[in-house]
Amino acid sequence: MTEAAASASGPLQGLRVIEFAGIGPAPLACMLFADLGADVVRIDRLEASGLGLAMAPRDDVNARGRRSVALDLKQPAGRDAALCLVATADVLVEGFRPGVMEELGLGPEPCQALNTGLVYGRMTGFGQSGPVAAQAGHDLNYLALTGLLNAIGPAGGPPLPPLNLAADYGGGAMFLAFGVMAALWERQRSGRGQVVDAAMVDGAAALGSIFWGLSAAGQWQPERGSNLLDGGAPFYACYETADGRWMSLAALEPKFFAEAAALLELDARFLPRQYDRRLWPELRDAIATAFSRHPQAHWCERTAGTDACIAPVLSFDEAPRHAHARARGGFVEVDGRLQPAPAPRFSRTPAATPRRAPQVGEQTDALLADIGLDAAALRSAGVVR
Repeated sequence: MTEAAASASGPLQGLRVIEFAGIGPAPLACMLFADLGADVVRIDRLEASGLGLAMAPRDDVNARGRRSVALDLKQPAGRDAALCLVATADVLVEGFRPGVMEELGLGPEPCQALNTGLVYGRMTGFGQSGPVAAQAGHDLNYLALTGLLNAIGPAGGPPLPPLNLAADYGGGAMFLAFGVMAALWERQRSGRGQVVDAAMVDGAAALGSIFWGLSAAGQWQPERGSNLLDGGAPFYACYETADGRWMSLAALEPKFFAEAAALLELDARFLPRQYDRRLWPELRDAIATAFSRHPQAHWCERTAGTDACIAPVLSFDEAPRHAHARARGGFVEVDGRLQPAPAPRFSRTPAATPRRAPQVGEQTDALLADIGLDAAALRSAGVVR
């Protein structure tokens, strides 16, 4: 039994994933697989440079839970070793531009010829087809093409990057993982794998489906900061406290707004006119004045246990110390680093605490031995690390 098989826990135990190292959403998708028990083998380049931010394995949260084999895929022996690993897998994940894997001799055709049940997950920004498919881009560009970026930002200001959460990770990693699991479900009937073309522009657009509905219904204005969920509504916004900290207010429903208004000691005339846009500027000023009277700690204590939909805006350092996060075990320590725990939770097959990310090529010898290859000979030929 391999090290990974012996330590695996979770609903995906027994699933084998081959990940071709890259940046962006593909590593997060593979982290999700590994967190839930899959044996994820990452094929690294001989040198790790050029694959993103330089981080030690203990800091690289998205790369946790893997085993690593380092191969020179441009050499025939390296490509053949990769194909041998692919032949043992249920899933392959790659995040290169369209055509790169084909140039390496590792595209869907040769891989699925060896392994007819292989689910071949492809993660790109623009997809495998279309006039801009081969162009370079990043999260902000993909989000820009969906219409969503235009809706994010303050009134009268520029569109703002929502970190790289919406396209990279929401529209990319999550839809890739969902697509792979859907293809595995279908494989139970057909016995055959297929290619999953996961594009960040597609996934991000799908995440915004509700806004197309609101727009069609005439309930969404094109101007930023003028709508219910984009900061336009004063009861769905963040406010500064007396100590320069922030509180979030999301009292959308009248019953929750009434509770918030009581805690903030707002004038009762605001209650029946919560959705009267003519009153919103005055209501915003009143809420801002109320929050500014006391520090964040006061508001945390005053709103605890209520349905006012008020919560403190926490930093990365503070979030793991929040009582709710502690009670649920929302964060775990991996190799001395605090990081988010595996999610979601499972009643019968809980996930184990993740292992740290591997050094590049850390398990090369063991992984190649498992498929009958001589790592020493390949190393002397400069094919592996």
